[in-house]
Amino acid sequence: MPLRRVPAELAAVPGTVRGRPPREGPGQETLPSASAPGTSASTTPASTTPALPARIAFRRFWPLSKGLRGRLVLVCLCVVVAALAETAAILLFSDLTDNALQRGSLDAFWAPAAKWLGVAVLGAAVGYAGNSLAVWVSERFVMRLRARVFDHVQRMPPDFFQRHRQGDLLSRLTGDVEAIEQMVVSGVVGAVSSAFSAAFYAVAAFWLRWDLALATFVLAPLFWLAARRFAGSIRSVARDERVADGAITSVVEESLGNVVLTQAYGREGAERARLDREARAWFTASVRGARLSELYERLVEVIETVCVLSVIGLGTWEISADRMTLGQLLAFAAFLGYLYPPIRDLGQLGLTVTTATAGAERLVEILDARPSVTDPASTPTAAAAPSGPAPGVRAVPPSPGTLHFHDVSFRYPGAQDGAKPALARMSFTARPGELLIITGPSGAGKSTVSKLLLRFYDPDSGTVALDGTPLHQLPLGRLREQLALLPQETLILHDTIRENIACGRPGASDAEIVEAARAADADAFIRALPDGYGTGIDPHSARLSGGQLQRLAIARAMLRDAPVLVLDEPTTGLDALAARRIVTPLRRLMRGRTTIMITHDLNLAPDADRILVLDGGRIVETGRHEELLTRAGGAYSRLHRSQNNAVLDTGELRLPLSDDEHPLFPDEVRLSGEADGRW
Repeated sequence: MPLRRVPAELAAVPGTVRGRPPREGPGQETLPSASAPGTSASTTPASTTPALPARIAFRRFWPLSKGLRGRLVLVCLCVVVAALAETAAILLFSDLTDNALQRGSLDAFWAPAAKWLGVAVLGAAVGYAGNSLAVWVSERFVMRLRARVFDHVQRMPPDFFQRHRQGDLLSRLTGDVEAIEQMVVSGVVGAVSSAFSAAFYAVAAFWLRWDLALATFVLAPLFWLAARRFAGSIRSVARDERVADGAITSVVEESLGNVVLTQAYGREGAERARLDREARAWFTASVRGARLSELYERLVEVIETVCVLSVIGLGTWEISADRMTLGQLLAFAAFLGYLYPPIRDLGQLGLTVTTATAGAERLVEILDARPSVTDPASTPTAAAAPSGPAPGVRAVPPSPGTLHFHDVSFRYPGAQDGAKPALARMSFTARPGELLIITGPSGAGKSTVSKLLLRFYDPDSGTVALDGTPLHQLPLGRLREQLALLPQETLILHDTIRENIACGRPGASDAEIVEAARAADADAFIRALPDGYGTGIDPHSARLSGGQLQRLAIARAMLRDAPVLVLDEPTTGLDALAARRIVTPLRRLMRGRTTIMITHDLNLAPDADRILVLDGGRIVETGRHEELLTRAGGAYSRLHRSQNNAVLDTGELRLPLSDDEHPLFPDEVRLSGEADGRW
């Protein structure tokens, strides 16, 4: 006798509509090949994350369901039909009890049994269709939201990624996105399912015995009161758990990413202690959340038991007075058995939404972060030249690839008040076919030049122009098509060698990829690999040396064939032999292009058409290699002598190599100087 059979309608419990079991607790995910909880952390403490009402959170993300709402309506219709089928099945069960079972009549069995079977088949078919469609809609919503967040994050400037741990960003693309889906899509389906199921069962119960139903429904508000009582505590715990969750992921990610350093310095114990500290915070929040959820479930079970016992007691009294049949009592009890779970689920839905808002708050925090640069409202097209040259640019027809800095000053976002700007009133011009080397001590502002060229930031004052057009007037896509970057750290994708080169120009043919590899002197070692261009590599690949990886990056830049080339420390991390091997392909790459090389390594300086020496964000010297060397005591000559191991006074270099009281490595300095007369 199915008094408490699980209803066939869809998504009676929020979180199961998507075809996966409900989570043990809010926001829990698992790391691949690990038992640690999933990803969710931010550098912003949970206590400082702005509270977001559920209504505002729903309104914020509901527009992403556009185009899915028709299917969502179909899912809700399936829910209604399934609830009607359950209601009809219970009434047929009452008929069978009174006319067949109680009388022992087989003839009275067949007609209602056939109807019941038909209703069951209909409910099963509708349930399958509705659940399948619900999964499609919910997963589609997750894809949309994840793509929107991912696109937004990709437009963020470099300092954004310095403020947020990677575990934090990963969590917002996984656990937090799914939490919002449970609120916006699964929450809607769950609310419709529970509301219509409760309505149908309540109407049927009133139809059977309105007075008995009215007496038992008096206890229904207790479910709402219980959910309201627990909502605030569960929301707070969910937020704490998500933050601790992501902190664990960040520790694991940072430790594995620096495993060589960890092992070399014997930090395994310290890293384990870091993980244990974050795991204890997660453990505390997780256990507290589980206890609250369990307490809520048990309280609801007690309320349900009180209601069912009340019905049975009243029903027994009614049967004894011949005012109710056994079939009617069983049907009434069945309706109550089906009625209270939807009411309970409506209360649980409130808790699910409350939990989801913790993820919504963290995701909104990311989405509300504004990119430092955006496309202009109206941009010049290829057919329409800019109205006039940038300030300081001579009124001559620009050549493709002419770069101009005019009186540029820039300070990084978040810099302390009174801090020196990264660049101060910088002006220079670089023309096609010209190699311009920018050098200087660490922190002089060299890499800031490349960030302004690629428009990761806009200058605070002054103008950076390409072919006479200020960069802020160019669409970002068009601007970056004109530049090829070789960053200080070689960027390698987890893919084949072919795809790593092809990402320089998507859609390039195999012949073009091979030609670029040959120009970069990479074709020979690529073909020597077992799978050639199909060999898989990754950022930590041991298959290739640092010089070989750098030549792949040069091949990528060759394939891009942009008029402007930006080289940021192209020989960093390479030994002298590997650095010499990339000189020839670098020269091929620079031929005919506007090339800006940012470097400490001055081996290519004799080939430069011009050298800019930066110090404190300002250009302190400019000229050719030979000319700058003749300036005794000049900044460039000091840098050059330091690289060629000349004996220098530390005050002349202005580097904190030693002080009067605590010289650094005095014995080593004395011995090396005595041995060969140099450092």
